[in-house]
Formats: sequence, structure tokens, C-alpha cells
Amino acid sequence: MGLYDGYETIVAERRGRILTLTLNRPEQLNAVNARLHTELSRIFVDVRRDPEADVIVLTGAGRAFCAGGDIDWMQSSIDRPADFEETAREAKEIVFGQLDLDKPIIARVNGHATGLGASLALLCDVVVMAETAKIGDPHVSVGLVAGDGGALIWPQLVGYAKAKHYLFTGDLMTAREAERIGLVTDVAAEGELDAKVYGLAERLASGPLKAIKWTKVTANLPLKALFHSHFDAGVAWECASNLTADHQEAVNAFREKRKPVFTGR
Repeated sequence: MGLYDGYETIVAERRGRILTLTLNRPEQLNAVNARLHTELSRIFVDVRRDPEADVIVLTGAGRAFCAGGDIDWMQSSIDRPADFEETAREAKEIVFGQLDLDKPIIARVNGHATGLGASLALLCDVVVMAETAKIGDPHVSVGLVAGDGGALIWPQLVGYAKAKHYLFTGDLMTAREAERIGLVTDVAAEGELDAKVYGLAERLASGPLKAIKWTKVTANLPLKALFHSHFDAGVAWECASNLTADHQEAVNAFREKRKPVFTGR
């Protein structure tokens, strides 16, 4: 049995020493449900153990990179809040899976990356966005705390003033704006995304791999210290927000295709 044969929502494909991981729920815009969340908590550990992969490309199937949390999964977490304890544990494994992986990860952001999808992209080492894609963390728009990584990684990339604006409002930004403020690495014009992503991936794969890997390890030390110190608190606050009336109202409004009416409860 192959290393990745047990995965249902992530497809692994090899291109020489480059491994592409594709989030594969295209009809749902690759929104994260319980199965995908569990698989994300394991995939980066399996990649670390893969002797045939030196550079990783993370992308989404279809027209989106990842649309954040699946709305039905959100409702199940409201109905069974004890399940959120497992979600919180997996969230930590996802973040540290990316940060601990000593192989470079390039995010190929082929379409919108929102919520957890934005965190998955921003915790990669290089982020290349299609010009038509947008990125943002609208946790607050569904009455949740951005505790699964967004509240910590955004200020590190763009500073607190910009980060708080986007985290408080949940606004999405264009790829060009994200590149301008330093949130992402590069933007690819239409038809150029693969050339930019795989051109860089091939360059890294043919480079001094030990030096590249150990540079990533060193550069990630402050990030890992930050997440070790504060991630548990962020997830705890997100767990608390899962129990609020405003979160249930946001889920109801999404399903009913209307604007939510928040009450601060």
C-alpha cells in the first residue's frame, strides 16, 4: 500500500522529486469537513517521512484553493460541542505539521483561499496566487475566533495594523493587494501559475537541499516558538465562540441565504 493510498480528500501526485498535494472537494470549493481536517492533520507527517519527495506544492482542485470550513461541519460542531475538542487537537497537528516539515512547501493558490484555507496557504513557505484569486480570513463573519492559525500568522506577515483590520472585518483582498502588503510572495497572471510554481519548485528540487531544508528549519524557529506559546489559547477562544448565539445565527443565515443579525451573544 502506498504512503498516500488511504487519503480520500487529498490527492498526492509526483513530478520527479516534487510532490503535489491537491485538496480534492471541488464541488464544495475544497471546504474543510471532518474527513479533510483529519487528513490534513496527518498528511504533512507522512510527507516528512516520504523519501521520494523533496519539494511540496499544496493546491486545490477546481476553481478554489480552499473555502474554509464546511457549513454542515460547523453545524455538527455546534450540535456536538465535545467534537470540537478533537478538532482543536487536529488543528494543532495541522499547523505544526506544516511548521515542522523540513521540506519547502509552495502554496499554489489557484482560487479563493478563505478562513482555514488562508491559514493553510500562509503557513506555507512560498505563496503564489493566481491573479483572479482572493484571500482573507472571515472567521468573524461566521461568529468564530480565527484561532486555528490566522490570528497568529497574519500579524507576522503584514504587521498588527493591517492584520487586525482584515481579521476584524473578514474582508477578502485581491491577489495584487496581498502581494503589495507582503502577505503572499507572488502573483501569476492568467495562464502563468504553473510556470511560476513549478519553475520555482524545480529550481529548489535541483538546489542544495540540505541547506534549503535547514534554512527553513532555522527560519521557522521563531514561528514555532510563537505558536507553541499561544496557539492553545487561540483554539480555546475559538472553542468558546463555537458555543455563541452569533455563530449559530451566522450558520443559519448562510443556509438561508440572508444577512446575519448579530446580537453580541
